Amino acid sequence: MRLSTIRTPEGSTAARQQDDHWVSIDGYSDVGQLLTQENWRELAEAAAGPTFNTSDVQLGSPLPNPGKVICVGLNYASHIKEMGRELPTHPTLFAKYAETLTGPFDPVTAVAEDPDLDWEGELVVVIGSEAYRVTEEEAGAKIAGYTSANDISMRGWQFRTIEWLQGKIWARSTPLGPVMVTADDFDYSTSTLRTRVNGEVMQEHSIGDLVFTPEHLVSYISTMIPLNPGDVILTGTPGGVGRARDPQVFLKPGDVVEVEIDGIGPMRSEIVEP
Repeated sequence: MRLSTIRTPEGSTAARQQDDHWVSIDGYSDVGQLLTQENWRELAEAAAGPTFNTSDVQLGSPLPNPGKVICVGLNYASHIKEMGRELPTHPTLFAKYAETLTGPFDPVTAVAEDPDLDWEGELVVVIGSEAYRVTEEEAGAKIAGYTSANDISMRGWQFRTIEWLQGKIWARSTPLGPVMVTADDFDYSTSTLRTRVNGEVMQEHSIGDLVFTPEHLVSYISTMIPLNPGDVILTGTPGGVGRARDPQVFLKPGDVVEVEIDGIGPMRSEIVEP
């Protein structure tokens, strides 16, 4: 099942994709709000609200206001090596905030303070029920589904200190979407992630190469803090980022960045002037 948040003249609504149209899930303004209901799956499957042709709707972020946005750095062996680091024994974690997120087709504004704007295509885990101190074997049942993100990073600010936060939390810099595919309809171990800049493939990697799997991450993070419905985990990016290239390549106004994960679909973001 494929769910998203669609923008209509009357406002946004959670919706289920059905063939070439979307069916509104009445009473829920976005997928994150829907996931707060224990029977969210049944509500989505039974949705019978207004329908909208796919060609007529604009997709927003499926989860525009998650309570937690937890990110994993250095989670693909190829990316770890290109950044000159050793393989980790534990996940490298940092946080974002809801204000950092934006829609999957919304523009991303370059920032005057940092010209080193970089891309990071990522698989995103969406939590469907509370997970607190769960085992890795239990964690899969806590995952509602998967979506994708582009963790656009301001590298100059990121590497001002050994902590990355200040390069990762610029407002409306992280496109999320375009849909959440439920866990029963998506196999990350056989999926490939691709990032294109102006049509050129910059990242292309099997998600099955994750060092720490979604289930491991849910278990590990939930040891420290409860994960609640609608929370998201960005699982890290593979090799091919601009900062690691020789010569380095950074995004500039006018560039178009696309992130596509097999089974989830493409996002497209234009970089615009500050």
